[in-house]
Amino acid sequence: MPDDLFIWANRGEAVLWWLIALGLAVAGSTRSPIRARAWLAAGVFAAFGASDIVETHTGAWWRPWWLLVWKGGCVAAMAGLLWDHLRRRTRRSDAAPGPPTR
Repeated sequence: MPDDLFIWANRGEAVLWWLIALGLAVAGSTRSPIRARAWLAAGVFAAFGASDIVETHTGAWWRPWWLLVWKGGCVAAMAGLLWDHLRRRTRRSDAAPGPPTR
């Protein structure tokens, strides 16, 4: 029974990451300035979801070693995308004109 829960939880998690990837792909299909980053993020989230499916067969996220590297690469890419997003958002808010002063 615990093995079944592990497998179904990982499959559910994979579906969650794939739905996020789908949403990002939709955002990437618009003529938005975030188009390229949205497609990149969609690929990262889709790859992370696929790693969860592999995890159901290996029984752990840290073995074999290449699964750990795969997941670590995805997490590093997500962190990089988040850092880029926050940096761009901060720049945008710094450049926006403030309310008029008297």
